[in-house]
Amino acid sequence: MIEQLILTLPMAIIVLGAFVLLLISHSKRFNLDRLNLIAVFFLILSSCVQFIIFKSNDIEFLFSDVFGETFILDTFSRIFDLMFTIGAILTLLINNDYFKSRRYFNGEYFALILFSVFGMMMLSHAHELVTAFIALEIASLSVYALVGYHKNNRVSSEAMLKYMVLGSMTGAFFMLGTALIYGAVGSTNLSDIALYTANHNIDEMSLLMVGASFISITIMFKIGAVPFHSWVIDVYHGAPYPITMFMASTFKIAIFAIALRLYIVNFGEVNVFWSELLQAITILTLIGGSWMAISQTLVKRMLAGSSIVHSGYLLIGISSLGLGSEMAGPAVMFYLIAYFISAVGSFGILSFIASQSKTQMRFEDFKGFANRRPYMALMMSIFMLSLAGFPSTIGFLGKFYIFTSAIESGQILLAGLGILTAFISVYYYFKLIAMMYFYESDEQKKKLPIDISTILIFAMGLVVVWGGMGTTLIPFIPGADGFIDIAQETINSLK
Repeated sequence: MIEQLILTLPMAIIVLGAFVLLLISHSKRFNLDRLNLIAVFFLILSSCVQFIIFKSNDIEFLFSDVFGETFILDTFSRIFDLMFTIGAILTLLINNDYFKSRRYFNGEYFALILFSVFGMMMLSHAHELVTAFIALEIASLSVYALVGYHKNNRVSSEAMLKYMVLGSMTGAFFMLGTALIYGAVGSTNLSDIALYTANHNIDEMSLLMVGASFISITIMFKIGAVPFHSWVIDVYHGAPYPITMFMASTFKIAIFAIALRLYIVNFGEVNVFWSELLQAITILTLIGGSWMAISQTLVKRMLAGSSIVHSGYLLIGISSLGLGSEMAGPAVMFYLIAYFISAVGSFGILSFIASQSKTQMRFEDFKGFANRRPYMALMMSIFMLSLAGFPSTIGFLGKFYIFTSAIESGQILLAGLGILTAFISVYYYFKLIAMMYFYESDEQKKKLPIDISTILIFAMGLVVVWGGMGTTLIPFIPGADGFIDIAQETINSLK
């Protein structure tokens, strides 16, 4: 019993921190700086406990005597838990100046961040569909509130309403799919569903396939795949910069946590059933996302459109899962790590700059940015190069593994289209780099203050480069080989 409690400590610490922040949020003794530090303290404490229990490679079900095989603890869930907590820590620390520059932030904001992280951690551990739905809604409801946190801003309120209405509707699809699967299998446990799919032909699983398709609709909506993408750009645009950063990096990879567990464990035997439909969605996502990213004038909306394209790359890997590619699972996992690091860095810089401005940043606002902030411009360039898949960055290796898995599974068209859209992305990513370096500005060079935000941004830039070309010779700092080993081990824990 004590051992089980220790294993649940990371999640318990997060939810405890959320309630503590709620209780002290209106106390005059705690300003935003202190509330931020308290939230970061609970997140770091949770991360430290995760590192301690990470040494065990055993797969365990938490409190199986009470909950059955509902919550699973494996390497897969541990890796995602670390990314969730690290993503939240970076979001809070990098955006500390942004919080203080906007009067509408208060203690409830930090509590909502922790509640969302708790929901995402539950989602990565979920080994049963109803549990996964509850976890998804805990995380989603917190994000809905965060999107509309600036309640006096009409754009923010409109974004929240659109996201909440559409998100709630797709959540209903998840529950409907779960009900249909229960009707077919008699259980919503992933092990029972996997056993059912292994012992039946596809012709005998019509009800299960319909239910699985409904669940897939929810997943496609959450990751912003075309044609379920209509909310992405408006919601990313309307949300405050720190929330956009949190959604684009941390919350997005949480959806792939349950998607990978479902498509590898739950529906592994029947993935070929909807491979053609998934390929069509992937093609639409790559083309539609590229078109939307190209047509934007605001940097924030451009990155929102490009996030749709990155969902398309990840769908290439998921599509390859059902067509016999051994590389597909680790490729998706590696790409998630690469995108997480690059997205946190790029959106983090936007938030850092936005803390000193009250307007949405256009491409023209970055003219001469390299003269005003040379080191910050260098970091932004590194993140843009990584997102574009430029060699010597972690983003390049991520795309390489994804396209390799597509070729391995015989999806030459998808691999070719992915490469083409990667070349197209050079236009809108390099457009920002060109604005920073090749255009002059009337503004004077400003001295960059060295604080925790800049240190973290520089650290993320180094990780992007080291993850693309580094080795494992330096202890505790994984290079390119180290990250792919982590991805391989993570996926192997599901099998």
